[in-house]
Amino acid sequence: MDEKCTSCQSNQQESCTADSCSTGSSCSAPQKLAANDSTMVENIIAVMSGKGGVGKSSVTSLMAVSLAKQGYKVGILDADITGPSIPKMFGTVDRPGKGSIGFEPPKSSLLNIKIMSLNLLLENEDDPVIWRGPILSGAVKQFWTDVEWGKLDYLLLDLPPGTGDVPLTVIQQIPLNALVIVTSPQDLASMVVRKAVKMVNLMDPPIPILGMVENMSYYVCPKCGEEIRIFGEGHGESAKKLGLPMLATLPIDPKFSELCDKGRIEEYETDAFKNVPELIKKLKSNAF
Repeated sequence: MDEKCTSCQSNQQESCTADSCSTGSSCSAPQKLAANDSTMVENIIAVMSGKGGVGKSSVTSLMAVSLAKQGYKVGILDADITGPSIPKMFGTVDRPGKGSIGFEPPKSSLLNIKIMSLNLLLENEDDPVIWRGPILSGAVKQFWTDVEWGKLDYLLLDLPPGTGDVPLTVIQQIPLNALVIVTSPQDLASMVVRKAVKMVNLMDPPIPILGMVENMSYYVCPKCGEEIRIFGEGHGESAKKLGLPMLATLPIDPKFSELCDKGRIEEYETDAFKNVPELIKKLKSNAF
């Protein structure tokens, strides 16, 4: 008997074998998960990176802040279960409330961004979560199905790095409208991004990629204003080769780090993501 592939085992499918997966054949995609009756989300965007340490949570948070400042109702689903940082950046410490169906996510203090993270359920924020892949994936699915998100214009999902169980579950089972890929200027990060993009394109159907964000792209000298490329030149050409627009390039900014450490990211000002609503409209109209 052929050994079933890991993704099919976790989704209780019988149509795919390890041999067929290794040749690039598509697995039968599991069904998309329906939201509960209290959740009405217009746009769902997942923020993904091929490797850790490139600032995926920072990009998710900045995008959420930008959208909220434009008047949109926004939520963040922190799908990085074992390394959550979203509550800390927003200074959110309130535990989720009990709703009529499931959890009610707490809101950020300034812009009322709804946040759901496992860290808000732990007794201590530095308690480790020592779970295996299927349990992590199950928790993320419950954050979608059992949380009363209410009416949102945008729900952003902060994914864990890599192409493992949780990103696969999110891409296959949560009804995403688009993905954003985060990288940094190093060649190593660019190589791993190509893996993530190839993973997305192997899905059936593939999820549209809104664009690439290059984080830590440069540092502005406070004395002369020169842009210093600490990690080397950026990867705009790499994005073009992958057929991806460069959504934003973000600097290394000590002010940003300071505000995140103090839980005051909502005070940070950037124009980097003001074009996201227009890009989503184009994507939906097939003009992107």
